Amino acid sequence: MSQQAFQEVTQNSPESIPTQMRQIEGREWSLWGFAIAVTLALTFGIVSFTFPWFRWKDSQYWFDLREWVRGLAALVLLFDFYTIYQYRQLHRVRRRLAERDQLFQLISENAADMIALVDNDGRRLYNSPAYQKVLGYSPEDLKNTSSFDQVHPDDRPRVVQAAEKARQTGIGVRLEYRVRHRDGSWRSLESTASPIRNAKGQTDKLVIVNRDITDRKRAEELLAHNAFHDGLTNLPNRALFLDRLQHALTLSKRHTNYKFAVLLIDVDEFKIFNDSLGHTAGDELLVRIGQRLKEVVRQSDTVSRPHHSGVGEETINGETINGDTLARLGGDEFTILLDDIRDPIEAVRVAERVQAELATPFMVNQQKIVVSASIGIAASTSPHTHAEDLLRDADIAMYRAKRAGKARCEVSDTAMHADAVKRLRLETDLRKALEQGEFRVYYQPIVSLQTAKIIGFEALTRWQRPEGVLSPIEFIAVAEETGLIIPMNRQLLREACLQLQSWQSEFPSGPPLSMSVNLTSKEFAHPDLVSEIRKSLDQTGLDPGRLQIEIIETIAMGQAEKSGQVLSQLKALGVRLSIDDFGTGYSSLGRLRQIPVDTLKIDRSFVSSMSSDPENREIVRSIIMLAHNLGLKVVAEGTETEEQVTQLKQLNCEMAQGYFFSRPADHQAMSKLLAWNQGARTAAAGR
Repeated sequence: MSQQAFQEVTQNSPESIPTQMRQIEGREWSLWGFAIAVTLALTFGIVSFTFPWFRWKDSQYWFDLREWVRGLAALVLLFDFYTIYQYRQLHRVRRRLAERDQLFQLISENAADMIALVDNDGRRLYNSPAYQKVLGYSPEDLKNTSSFDQVHPDDRPRVVQAAEKARQTGIGVRLEYRVRHRDGSWRSLESTASPIRNAKGQTDKLVIVNRDITDRKRAEELLAHNAFHDGLTNLPNRALFLDRLQHALTLSKRHTNYKFAVLLIDVDEFKIFNDSLGHTAGDELLVRIGQRLKEVVRQSDTVSRPHHSGVGEETINGETINGDTLARLGGDEFTILLDDIRDPIEAVRVAERVQAELATPFMVNQQKIVVSASIGIAASTSPHTHAEDLLRDADIAMYRAKRAGKARCEVSDTAMHADAVKRLRLETDLRKALEQGEFRVYYQPIVSLQTAKIIGFEALTRWQRPEGVLSPIEFIAVAEETGLIIPMNRQLLREACLQLQSWQSEFPSGPPLSMSVNLTSKEFAHPDLVSEIRKSLDQTGLDPGRLQIEIIETIAMGQAEKSGQVLSQLKALGVRLSIDDFGTGYSSLGRLRQIPVDTLKIDRSFVSSMSSDPENREIVRSIIMLAHNLGLKVVAEGTETEEQVTQLKQLNCEMAQGYFFSRPADHQAMSKLLAWNQGARTAAAGR
């Protein structure tokens, strides 16, 4: 680096330095001019003494001459003092500037930022040592190169434009661009150019300060990537997928020939894999599934884009399309955006390919894992304008596929959307009904077939709405899915226990009346089940032996260890246990012997057809015999005719319930029925 080049840099660094330099130069010229003027004046004064008009003989003359000499000597002395003062001032300023030059040179030579001085043609006049530290170029490497040579070709026009603007306006522009490292890689720089003006006020050089921001850019890119990608599979996440889906949806509204489809893929029974293999293995399985789905997306390129080729950003009528997108929405849900397809039926073919791809076993922890997926499809023919609505349609279709038997594919349609809206409204109304106490407890009597005596009741939930009473078939499934069934049935249990206490006081009998209450799968799996039942018994004071808990066959027989533990805890409370809808779950008879139940309830589907179907009558007979052999009692549900009652008596069935005896009704109607039943039995006994 030449000292002159460095000084030119320093002259522009603190903006006050050029002004101070001009002031010093001005003072120097003033001092020289003044010294010359004084010198000439003194010379003229001394020489004048030799002129003839001075009177040499006059004594006064010599006296005056001495005074003149003294005056001139004093003037010379004053001039010397003034000259010394001015010289010291100039020396002080020069020393201060030299110190500033030295400081700036120290900063420049040791700065992490790269500082360069270039002329109007871009030739390098000075480069700080940071260039070698950051970019690997030695001074010899940069000596004969232009400042634009290492700039990325795509960024070079912007850099040239910014430099020209700085020269013309005198205002530097902050700019980000890429520069080639000596090893061939690219680094990102943040640069500011400051102009240096010559004596005519024209910009003839630029001081460029470059900062290496490569690490910062990488961090920003990583943050941006993480914001829009799933951390486990590195696939696009919900936010990025919705953005691309919205772009596709908007494009489809503008161009009728553009079609796309959304596939929402949910791995069936993934929770079982997660619980049995562990979360680490479950995560690995999700990664493997994502990799398989990537292959499907690549294969789908032959299906989509009939007018375009290749993958990535393309255009249709001048507008960009993104290409197929695979994303993970969360958990075990993946989704695929098939972009620019010929026909929605192609989406079904891709869904079939997904299911075939996933059917190949995965190897996780040296175990073969076979998975299946339920897939919902929503097409761009939908009337929606928002990506969330279209994704919701695909989600609805996926759940319909699960309900239809899993490992299936379903396509969203208008009717499906209407059903979803209706279900959402029902869920909202259910929550309000629970808060406002709109649920009522209805009771259906359980009758002894030998004595025709009402020996107990089954408590059932009804929804009292302004437009009428709703039966459970219209809302229980939704209540079960949303978990609202738990607070609903807790309320039912307390009210039923209190009502039974009231009836036992009003209609005493031996043995006392009992109350049956159903447990759903959601309640059975709840950790507070036993404590909540105990709490209700304590609050109502009901004898636990008069409460019968009914559990459907598939719950009681499933997951032997867990269900057996819960049933044992319930039995320890003193309550009685009953298996509801027996005969529909294809249970293991050996398992039935191991669980602590007291009663079997034969499903209504067998009882209602006993008269017309000999096979069903034989099934009922077999269930009764099995129960008696195990020491259990039997209740026949759905009894509707006298003929059915007669047949059940012949088969030695102990109890029955159904429309033949009474439809479910509120506590007032049941109180009247109890009074009539008690009176009828008293009258019969009197005869």
